[in-house]
Amino acid sequence: MRNLIEDILVGRRVESVAGGVQLDIALAGPVTVRVGHDFRFAAPTEVEHFYPALGFRPSGALLALVGRTVGAAQVTMAGGLELDFDGGGTLSVPPHAQVAPWSVGTPDGVVCTALAGGEVKWAQEAP
Repeated sequence: MRNLIEDILVGRRVESVAGGVQLDIALAGPVTVRVGHDFRFAAPTEVEHFYPALGFRPSGALLALVGRTVGAAQVTMAGGLELDFDGGGTLSVPPHAQVAPWSVGTPDGVVCTALAGGEVKWAQEAP
């Protein structure tokens, strides 16, 4: 199946950012990007590393994404996820050998998810 991640995410406004044992970025649509494993956020002035399995609160840089839009999105060749936000900032989620590190979903279900080992599984029909 063709990679539709750009069609699904680019241009959507960030509605909220939440932490805990995972990162949830709620986008207009509604679409949710869920990150359940280690990730990095590179803001224009700093780079932060997060470990959701340990529990975390979103930093000021992550919270500043609210109101901004996704400018670019890609699934890497290895199965990672990279999101660039208008106004600066890149969220990078690497693949993982043993856990599913990220997913993208709607109220109707998961659109795509990164599986352990780097494979990305897509729903039959994307929104």
